[in-house]
Amino acid sequence: MGELVPKRVFSDSRYVRRAPTRGRSARFSAGAVLAALSLAGCSHMPINGPQSRDIDRSATASISTPRDAVVYDYALLDINPLILQILESNASDSFYRTFGSHRGGIPIVRIGVGDVLQTSIFESSSGGLFVAGDATNRSGSYVTLPMQTVSGKGTISIPYAGAVRAAGRTAVEIQQDIETKLAKRAIEPQVIVNVVEQNADSVTVIGDAGGNKLKLTGSGERILDVISKAGGGAAGGKFAGYELLVTLQRKGRTATVPFTTLINEPAENLFVAPGDVVYVKRQPKSFVAFGALASTGASGTVSEGETSAVSALFAFGQERLSLNEAIAKAGGLSDGRSNPAQVFIFRPESRETLERMGVNLKNFAPDQRIIPTVYRANYRDPSCFFFAQRFQMRDKDVIYASNSDATEVLKVLGYVNAWMTTAGNAFIQGRAIGDIASGAHVLSNASTVVVAP
Repeated sequence: MGELVPKRVFSDSRYVRRAPTRGRSARFSAGAVLAALSLAGCSHMPINGPQSRDIDRSATASISTPRDAVVYDYALLDINPLILQILESNASDSFYRTFGSHRGGIPIVRIGVGDVLQTSIFESSSGGLFVAGDATNRSGSYVTLPMQTVSGKGTISIPYAGAVRAAGRTAVEIQQDIETKLAKRAIEPQVIVNVVEQNADSVTVIGDAGGNKLKLTGSGERILDVISKAGGGAAGGKFAGYELLVTLQRKGRTATVPFTTLINEPAENLFVAPGDVVYVKRQPKSFVAFGALASTGASGTVSEGETSAVSALFAFGQERLSLNEAIAKAGGLSDGRSNPAQVFIFRPESRETLERMGVNLKNFAPDQRIIPTVYRANYRDPSCFFFAQRFQMRDKDVIYASNSDATEVLKVLGYVNAWMTTAGNAFIQGRAIGDIASGAHVLSNASTVVVAP
């Protein structure tokens, strides 16, 4: 049976029963079995997918880039008052500046092919060309011609005047031309031309505001007027105004402004002109946050631990968003992990803007108009909080909060601790297997492996 002896290692049990010893070879054999099982088990650990080495090994063809090679050139700028001043002075897209020739009064609506016109001709007395001699009892000496559609050649037909050009003219200009042609035939003719149906001069509204082709009345419709007629402001109330962009296409030129700009800046709400295309698109602004932050974004809840990090997509949720507000949306800088002096904002920037900032761009191609740019904010400097409040985020910006050096040290220590703990457990388990192989018996349930002396 063996004798009861005091325990030696880590157990809730008081005693184990010592079995007859079969020799050290049994323990070494058990240790070898444990090592073999451990190595075999590594390939059966649960994972989400293939490991990187498996993908590398299975590739039929590959292109490798040295780790120290620069894959993408970019400019790095520390945020300072000069940079903020230049960014704030950058002119955004504007209808007022782009379409200056039409920013004045009401555009003139002209007759076009497909329009339907009705012409009335008056003479000063009866017995003329159009008014018979027995028409003295009529209340007015005039005749109304049948309605006519402006032909593909841009003309209408008037008796005794022939083909009269209508396309590209106003109703008044057509009237004057007909009067001139009838002056030698009719008695002091006067002409009135009415537009019965206007098919040529129209504005097309498409996108999230609806799809309609609206006829211009000549009263002077503005951009917001036609959007309202097509489907209602802010896309019929379905979306927030700050989520909408309005694009105006006119004679080969295009400009895009936020919907709220048309409301806040009346000068941008131009008169529409015939042939304009107004495109309303919902495009919510968002940014991505990585690194030493903690929050819940579109990617779900991200817990914060010693080495955890945030990688999430965040919606602006408002018209304008500052860097301070964006970091706050991402949960703020992690007090235990982040380096406040190394907060980066990644975005494309125009070459002209960087040249105004004094950035040396000689290493970039001369025809490269958009430069990858990284702005750095130093939150260790108290003045940075004021700068960051002025620094406006853009759609699709990327924020990265770098880890502190201490965090990297803690990561290494965590790996070392995990390795030592695993190695220690393997040693204890190996001893236990050896004892069991040599005939030892455990007397009670233990929270850890019990090894008898």
